[in-house]
Amino acid sequence: MAIAVGNTRARWGSFVGRELTPGNSDVIASAAEAIASLIEQSAPDAVVVASVNNPGADRLERELSRTGVPILRVGRDCVPPLTHTLEDASTLGFDRACNAIAAHSLVESAVAVIDAGSAITVDFVDGEGTFHGGGIAPGLNMMLKALHEQTAALPLLTFDPAETGIFGRDTAHAMQLGVAAAARGLVREMVEHFAEHYEAYPRVIATGGDAAALFEADGLVERIIPDLQLIGIQRTFEHAANEDG
Repeated sequence: MAIAVGNTRARWGSFVGRELTPGNSDVIASAAEAIASLIEQSAPDAVVVASVNNPGADRLERELSRTGVPILRVGRDCVPPLTHTLEDASTLGFDRACNAIAAHSLVESAVAVIDAGSAITVDFVDGEGTFHGGGIAPGLNMMLKALHEQTAALPLLTFDPAETGIFGRDTAHAMQLGVAAAARGLVREMVEHFAEHYEAYPRVIATGGDAAALFEADGLVERIIPDLQLIGIQRTFEHAANEDG
């Protein structure tokens, strides 16, 4: 079983070999009970957790340890098999590493990887599977929260994908359109820079909770894969198991 622990939510699914049976996604505080029930039903050999939120993952690990199934952590117990050109790889989040591993394993060519969640990341992996880094920006709800907190009159909103159109006819609508345009513009800018540097246009894959709302009708993005990080967690575990013989 693979579990991806984000800043606010956890996503999980079960693998037999490389065949994924998707699980679910929930806020971290509510995830343990559902995951423990699935562990009891499926009796996995191991549970592998990748996290960008160590306090949340630590709490989840403590609660799941009661099931008796080995709990492994990406980074602590198995290292992502990712070559890179980073100056300091210690700062790379396991979400970005696992997304990159999964994306390249699926397309086997140069790929731009978008993760549209609490933050939006846009990363580049070349045709050999080498990770070159990318960009990190606020996610949609983070942008909306900042607009409220850093101004005197703008309301506090959560992103609503139903708010579409060309012109924001009131303040709330204008804020919704503005943050969506900012996110899409960020992605296009980054991907164009990647293509210019690589001298070829990469494949483009998106994941994350807001990926469908932003890119489902966007011709730039080739595939939206909600479970991309889970696939990367499985590939990391698979590599570690093979290394151990």
